[in-house]
Amino acid sequence: MKFRPLHDRVVLRRIEGEEKTKGGIIIPDTVKEKPQEGEVVAVGPGARDEAGKINALDVKAGDRVLFGKWSGTEVKIDGQDLLIVKESDILGVVA
Repeated sequence: MKFRPLHDRVVLRRIEGEEKTKGGIIIPDTVKEKPQEGEVVAVGPGARDEAGKINALDVKAGDRVLFGKWSGTEVKIDGQDLLIVKESDILGVVA
């Protein structure tokens, strides 16, 4: 990818949810919610504190994370639909 996020920004690729419920009911596209789980594609170097020191991010490329429903900015880079969020919008890393 030819994109490098700045500061404490993180680039995510959404991981699509299930097509069926556990009971076997197929969910149509019109009622599906946007997934809140994604894979980290790229991370910025980190935010600066008051002293000017860079604080590294807690996530790295390849991590699976959960993020807020209305977080970030959707962009299309190299034909891929991606999401750019601040690290503070990430709720946690899925183990």
